[in-house]
Amino acid sequence: MRILFIGDIVGKVGRRMLSEHLLGLKREHGAQVAIVNGENAAHGKGITEKIYKEILTSGADFITLGNHAFAKRDVYEFMEQDIRMVRPANFPEGAPGKGYGVVNVNGVKLLIMNLQGRSFMDAIDCPFRKADAILESVEADEIFVDFHSETTSESLAMGHYLDGRVDAVVGTHTHVQTNDEQVLPGGTKYITDVGMTGFKDGILGIRKEEVIERFIHQLPVRHNVPEEGAGILSGVIIDTGTNKIAKIRIEE
Repeated sequence: MRILFIGDIVGKVGRRMLSEHLLGLKREHGAQVAIVNGENAAHGKGITEKIYKEILTSGADFITLGNHAFAKRDVYEFMEQDIRMVRPANFPEGAPGKGYGVVNVNGVKLLIMNLQGRSFMDAIDCPFRKADAILESVEADEIFVDFHSETTSESLAMGHYLDGRVDAVVGTHTHVQTNDEQVLPGGTKYITDVGMTGFKDGILGIRKEEVIERFIHQLPVRHNVPEEGAGILSGVIIDTGTNKIAKIRIEE
């Protein structure tokens, strides 16, 4: 199976880049399924039902989230419906939504799992034990994992922990595309962070002046996500049949 994954969509510029390039990338790479991380799609924080539908209309087949999954309160009830979107599976019991989904891709059952790291992030349930529990209870032909993590060490640990048991572990959250795409010894395709899709000339999709000011003065500064400007799209193409993973990067 050939899987196209697009990293963290940030705000309006990110959604525009997705709309302009996703269908072309699917055709160019012969992707059978396109997965998109949309946890920053609503002005840089969270997602809404309207934006969920917009991302699917752009050509995405499935959406993963992260630590901002519940930033928009109006999405809580929506997450309980039968939708093509998952939030991190290791949120505590009772959280809205699901942490994994199984989709049929030309007769092949693909398990899409979303997990969140705990280093420098909220102390939610253990992602390693949660991954074990899901793998023990769900049957699938191929398995894809979006690991939403702050640190390279925890991401690498998850990659090696799941090596040979899943087809791919891709990292999201830092918005910086790493240069370590590889096939691990057990055959799992891995990258520490896929990167972001959003405003190019800022810091992690946010206006750079505001981020720099916060670092200098150590005072709260409202971060604004630009609604226009040059964009960047980051992703990976994973071929489970030929055991390959390759980065994608489009800059305006």
